[in-house]
Amino acid sequence: MDRIRQSDLEHYAGLINQATNSPMETLTRDDTGKLTANVGNYYISCAYGGVSLYRNVGPGGGSTEVLNSGHVPKRDLYNRMRAYLAGLEAPELTTENK
Repeated sequence: MDRIRQSDLEHYAGLINQATNSPMETLTRDDTGKLTANVGNYYISCAYGGVSLYRNVGPGGGSTEVLNSGHVPKRDLYNRMRAYLAGLEAPELTTENK
């Protein structure tokens, strides 16, 4: 089994951003140098020896933990993110068949 790297998680965060039409960048710097969080952006948080998927909910940097799992090992988050992405894409297939 291959090792899950930070870049693998970042890749899936990017795919989730694309699937939800969310900004790809977590932060934007304006002309004065002030940083603003891009609302809707999904990103990886690292803490407590684990990782978690977060989403910006406010321009001041407020965020929410998306999968409600806390910080978990990389492989666990990788599998959860793949399932989350599959769920985002699944309604397109199921609604057409009804």
